[in-house]
Amino acid sequence: MCAAEALADVARKAVLPFFRADDLAAENKLTEGFDPVTEGDRAAERAMREVLAELRPQDAILGEEYGLKAGDSGLTWVLDPIDGTRAFLSGTPTWGVLIAVGGEDGPQLGIIDQPYIGERFLGGFGQAHVTGPMGTRPLKTRDTRNLADAILFTTFPEVGTLEEGRAFHELSQQVKLTRYGMDCYAYGLVASGQVDLVVEAGLQSYDIQGPMAVIQAAGGIVTDWQGGPVHQGGRVVAAANADIHASALEVLSLV
Repeated sequence: MCAAEALADVARKAVLPFFRADDLAAENKLTEGFDPVTEGDRAAERAMREVLAELRPQDAILGEEYGLKAGDSGLTWVLDPIDGTRAFLSGTPTWGVLIAVGGEDGPQLGIIDQPYIGERFLGGFGQAHVTGPMGTRPLKTRDTRNLADAILFTTFPEVGTLEEGRAFHELSQQVKLTRYGMDCYAYGLVASGQVDLVVEAGLQSYDIQGPMAVIQAAGGIVTDWQGGPVHQGGRVVAAANADIHASALEVLSLV
């Protein structure tokens, strides 16, 4: 078992007791708006950090809840213990544990893990597969070429600023179907060939590096809205193939 899967295993064990628990409480990180954190988030990240301290003590760690731990190996583990805490609070199984490892140029391997339904999407180092209730299957993105045939996902209808929202909704008018609220699970659906595009804004590195590695390993493309690197976060477009990516950028790059 690779270290990344060991992290996903301990995160599953740590976080599941909190999901749909009657006494689950959330703190708000913001003074305006709502950005929740639960003890499930913290427990999962602590568990993953403990494993890394044993297996990979020389590596750096960047986690959403506990920040940066320096390392000297040139590798950094990027952890989001619950991506989609709002979904977690709502009892909706679209949240996930995100894990990535790589260097300054971005992730080399990533995992999107959904503990409740038992699906794990893994990509990197020549691997691209999903393991879950239907067994283990290879990941391969779709070959949709035209926006008019595409399925588009995002988490929040607002999609960032008003300007970013206008660009997204212009793109939405050109696709076959738009769906909302899937959190990191939407990226797994791109990797598994179910949908064509995920477009979001205002992401952090721990939001995108795990999904980015999985989608790229499955044959997709993940960039910012101008086609540049996005492993540090920001405006993200994840596309199933080069053609649908180029078509999406024609709309989004105008912002």
